[in-house]
Amino acid sequence: MGAIREVIERLELSGISKVAMGALGDPEVIPLWFGESDIVTPAFIRDAAKAAIDRGETFYSYSRGTVALRDGLKVYLDRLYGVDVHPDRISVAGSTMLSVVVACECLLTEGDEIVLIGPYWPNVRVAAQLMGASHVDVRLRDGGERWELDLHDVEAAITPRTKAVYVNTPSNPTGWIMREDEGKALLDLCRRHGLGLIADEVYHRNVFTGRDPAPSFLEMAAEDEPVFVLNGFSKAWAMTGWRLGWMVTPKHLAEPMAVLAECNNTGATVFAQSGGLTALQQGEDFVASFVARTRANRDIVMELIGSHPKVHLSEPEGAFYAFPKIDGLTDSLAFCRRALHEAKVGIAAGYTFGAENEGHIRICFAIEGERLRTALLRLRGLLDKL
Repeated sequence: MGAIREVIERLELSGISKVAMGALGDPEVIPLWFGESDIVTPAFIRDAAKAAIDRGETFYSYSRGTVALRDGLKVYLDRLYGVDVHPDRISVAGSTMLSVVVACECLLTEGDEIVLIGPYWPNVRVAAQLMGASHVDVRLRDGGERWELDLHDVEAAITPRTKAVYVNTPSNPTGWIMREDEGKALLDLCRRHGLGLIADEVYHRNVFTGRDPAPSFLEMAAEDEPVFVLNGFSKAWAMTGWRLGWMVTPKHLAEPMAVLAECNNTGATVFAQSGGLTALQQGEDFVASFVARTRANRDIVMELIGSHPKVHLSEPEGAFYAFPKIDGLTDSLAFCRRALHEAKVGIAAGYTFGAENEGHIRICFAIEGERLRTALLRLRGLLDKL
């Protein structure tokens, strides 16, 4: 019994899964818990993957991703950000979550600390813990109009054990988008303290306010700095089940990235990568239509939930989540379980997104508008009972 690492023995489901796992597939429940829409991956992407299977693309391939997809990612990123990303920096290890793990493998070891800019997706915290590192939460400040990053809070959290900072922008769960000046200041802070930076930019195209795409550390960091820019296909192109993401890493790590991919999963699914390449090349119309849908859905959330007298909600700038604070709420998990059983609506508990979030819930508003409206009216009725 003692052979199992204690950190593994202590693992438990997140506040998202604790609610969802008991009710998956229940047709009466309107699911707003996971970070995905109800849109099936577009046919042109599915067809590309099916054609790859029919061509016999079912064998081992480059562990860092097929040459075609990495070349396609370079073209996409260069066009999107006006940069020149060296091909050796691009790896397609598997899902974006796996890229988080790989970045932690590169930066953290037993006894280290990582600063997590929150509220943040809970699996990031677990990935750090699995490396033997501890985490320090630095919470964005909710200014009412928008969430704000205070660099003084970040600097105050840095200790001699700190090795890295993690930031997600556009943000899950708040919808905050890091401004370019905020990003440059955070990068300068990491440089001064000799820290690695993990930038999760998987919602880079899910932007309601300001420029598309959202500001990226690809525009700010030099090619061999210890900056890991993580991204993926799940959110912009409705490809959550494909488990396909990419990362841009320091240039000199091309060979270690190949080895890490071999050790973690031997590389991303080969025929799925053909779907990813087609998404990059033909997916702009879908990206625009999906953003238009979620922008309209954000307005529904602000109308039905943001206006409730017991709710405080900064309007999301991007991604497709709302993170309302509910007056008097002290047990977010209990509230979410009540919402599931009484209102048949699946939402995520705020506590799971880091420190000081017990009074919040997370709502994913990516599903079809009228179905979303029905779910939010049910939630509003539950709020009236509090």
